[in-house]
Amino acid sequence: MSEVLLHYTRGGKVESQHRADIAVVDAKGKNIWEFGDGSRSMFWRSAAKPFQVLPLIERGGIELFGLSNEEVAFMVSSHSGEAQHVELAHRILGKVDLTIDALACGAAKPMNSKVAKELTIQKQPYQVVHNACSGKHSGMLALAQMLKVAIEGYTELEHPVQQLMYQAVADSANLPKNDIDTGIDGCGVPVFYLPIYNMAWAYARLVKPEEGNWGARENYVRVIRDSMLAYPQVVAGSKRFDTVLMEITKGRILAKIGTEAIYCLGSVPDGIGITFKIDDGSYRAVAPAGIAILKKLDLISTSEHQALLEQFSHTLKNHRGDVIGTVESTI
Repeated sequence: MSEVLLHYTRGGKVESQHRADIAVVDAKGKNIWEFGDGSRSMFWRSAAKPFQVLPLIERGGIELFGLSNEEVAFMVSSHSGEAQHVELAHRILGKVDLTIDALACGAAKPMNSKVAKELTIQKQPYQVVHNACSGKHSGMLALAQMLKVAIEGYTELEHPVQQLMYQAVADSANLPKNDIDTGIDGCGVPVFYLPIYNMAWAYARLVKPEEGNWGARENYVRVIRDSMLAYPQVVAGSKRFDTVLMEITKGRILAKIGTEAIYCLGSVPDGIGITFKIDDGSYRAVAPAGIAILKKLDLISTSEHQALLEQFSHTLKNHRGDVIGTVESTI
């Protein structure tokens, strides 16, 4: 059962709490630490993206379409809809001989509030390229083109693209495919339901592929990891926790969010994967939870911890700027 991880205080009294489950696993599958129920099953949401792109990479998609590491990073992103992200969507689709009309993720408000405001001022509609999952969908379309299968229906579970990704996700998590249930993600494609322990194990294998028993896939997994670490701004966006964390740790910690506050981290030098799920799905809890967990496990230095707190303060202020409370971890 999940346990209380964060207290939000006001006037020295607890006003709100966030419960969580945490699994910490090494690349061999050893359980390092857990909080709450480390075996809890949950939808992996967008944190599964690094493994969904694996079929395209291992089949030679980089070479066939001339994809850059930046474009690979975009395919695993949950991006903010900034100009760089929009340009990458157009660039990838151009390389696979498609246009944004092929994207079936749906138009969405950009996660970057400044971009959303600018579009409103200019009376421009939100587009599919602003959708945080347009990178993943671009990769799916690239795979469909590579396989020479119809792009129509590429979001359906029965489509060859989704079946290959389903199997890759299962392989990455060291689970039989039939043991992973599916639902529908916010962008219309299958989403995977599995224990957070296996998610953490997959991230440990991702950040240290030489210890992850990937076999022939090892170098392809390394490409995905290195692309994410080289382009943290692409993976998320300006002032986002994923991006800031990877920048502050200079690529030592890999990070990827999923909707409903499922979150995955990996320590590259240690080969440790971390998955936590905030029980109520609150996005506000993600950064303080991630920082607290990394501090607890001694995976960030004192200076890195301070730098993160400067960007994601644990002090709560009101609209006048008065300090009125704190965010406190129980670990």
